[in-house]
Amino acid sequence: MNDKLLAKAVQDYINANLNNDVNQIALAKSPFEGISAAELATQIAAKKKSEKKLPTWFHTENIYYPPMLSIEQTSSELTAKYKSKLAKGDTLIDITGGFGIDSYYFSQKVKKVTHCEINEELSAIAQHNAKALQAINIKFKAEDGIAYIKNNDTFFDTIYVDPARRTEKGKVFMLKDCTPDVVTNLDILLEKSSRIIVKTAPLLDISAGLSELKQVSEIHIVSVKNECKELLWIIDKHDKNETKIKAITLNNEIEKDFFFYKSSSNASVHFINHLNVGEYLYEPDAALLKSGAFNLIGTTYGLLKLHPQTQLFSANRVKTDFPGRIFKIESIRNTGELKKEINLKGNVIVRNYPAKPEDLVKKYKINPDQDQFLIFTKIANGDHVILKTSIIQYY
Repeated sequence: MNDKLLAKAVQDYINANLNNDVNQIALAKSPFEGISAAELATQIAAKKKSEKKLPTWFHTENIYYPPMLSIEQTSSELTAKYKSKLAKGDTLIDITGGFGIDSYYFSQKVKKVTHCEINEELSAIAQHNAKALQAINIKFKAEDGIAYIKNNDTFFDTIYVDPARRTEKGKVFMLKDCTPDVVTNLDILLEKSSRIIVKTAPLLDISAGLSELKQVSEIHIVSVKNECKELLWIIDKHDKNETKIKAITLNNEIEKDFFFYKSSSNASVHFINHLNVGEYLYEPDAALLKSGAFNLIGTTYGLLKLHPQTQLFSANRVKTDFPGRIFKIESIRNTGELKKEINLKGNVIVRNYPAKPEDLVKKYKINPDQDQFLIFTKIANGDHVILKTSIIQYY
């Protein structure tokens, strides 16, 4: 850490340049002795990135920011706040502490939190920021979290770990491709805790994760504004019950959940025989789709499915507890009818239809519209249809 970056004049400069080109700032001469232009640019870029993702940090004075990669990889405040509710007991250790967002929110729910981070500078940054945020119940250890667990006799009620993909890998679908290696070290983690929370990227395959881990009591699939953000694997030492899967949608102050036990995911579903103008179309949130319980969505909310491979549903009334978008069907058309229309407007959605949205926009000369949607899809009888709809619910 370069403590000179925390001087008032430097902080004022950072705040005054939040909307300026950081590349130009990095190439220009630094106006401050002992501080490089690159350091200024890093602080400005990272703080700007935090404005929406980490508003508490953004609005707190004297926050020291790490390189952009740490900001990009860290949890958002919204997901960190949700995770904090999953902590169990009075003590928690975050063995992959990073910038400290998750540790901070855990500290709001747990009496004592230990933050382990192998990168000494990042550990120092997190410790400084905790003081600025007045989080006084977090202890910081600049060392490898797994090694700390192995070499320490302390029992923690909860262990939290956020494994990162190994740098030589591309997209990660298996826990064995991440570090630290939770799978290999699972037994020692279970010896030292009652509950383990493992955060992974949403690309990780659920079935593969269940085969790699033991005693997974719950899987939480967390999305924010219809974008799947993370999977949370809850491992409880003494829980022998069937795995519960929960799809959680977080949208500003609105939180909705959809949960089921894995054995019930292959429920039967009824298909709609005929779509009618004036009915409502339901599009499940990304978290529900990641759960794989495609048919169960329909039976849970009393909806009829359009087609076995079309993850869209219909009903004759609005059900606002549904986690996802709801549209009102204004008209039902085929491609021949669409070709005759002029001045077409709407956001294009493609579901089980043999074309890309951008190609359809170009082919039919469709102009964007904030509230109108053109949904290209297939229904149960095999017909391809175009549904002109208006949005009723976004989340």
